[in-house]
Amino acid sequence: MTRPGFSSPPEILTARLRLRAHRPDDLAACHALWGDIDVVRHITGKPATREETWGRLLRYAGHWHMLGFGYWALEDRATGAFVGEAGLADYQRDIVPSLSDHAEIGWLVSPQWHGRGLASEAVRAILAWGDANLARPCVACLISPDNRPSLRLAERVGFRMWTHTSYRGDPVVLYRRNRDAPAGATEASST
Repeated sequence: MTRPGFSSPPEILTARLRLRAHRPDDLAACHALWGDIDVVRHITGKPATREETWGRLLRYAGHWHMLGFGYWALEDRATGAFVGEAGLADYQRDIVPSLSDHAEIGWLVSPQWHGRGLASEAVRAILAWGDANLARPCVACLISPDNRPSLRLAERVGFRMWTHTSYRGDPVVLYRRNRDAPAGATEASST
């Protein structure tokens, strides 16, 4: 559960990003992101259809409406360009160990924005927001053991390896972070 009062994401500003609510006109950019095999290689393993991407956008809105937390669209503050998305979720995954007491964080940045530290910047801002607003004491993330950049990012922002397990037949590494763990320095402010 969360503290009441968040039926849509609050805007969060970082040094280079605007974290904002997804909009229907984000569909093309989101579909380009989720439709890129290089982007989804370690997540779903297959590019998403436009229909699947639309369902994902609706799921993001539903998270905010029903749970008071969810995903943000990541926008470059200087240009307004869509950079990717990141946020917190409760997917009710059928996985052992259970993630039921955790919010699950995820992030995805378009390849043309890789290598600039934007995922780290967004994740730090989201963790700071979660520390202030989530009632759940821990945040977890599920990462493919082959996704070395995401494994490094998780550790850099205060996550610690929890266990190796499998999800839908694929090996994954579960990481978790307690609320009192530092998320690293952040310049985020919520508006």
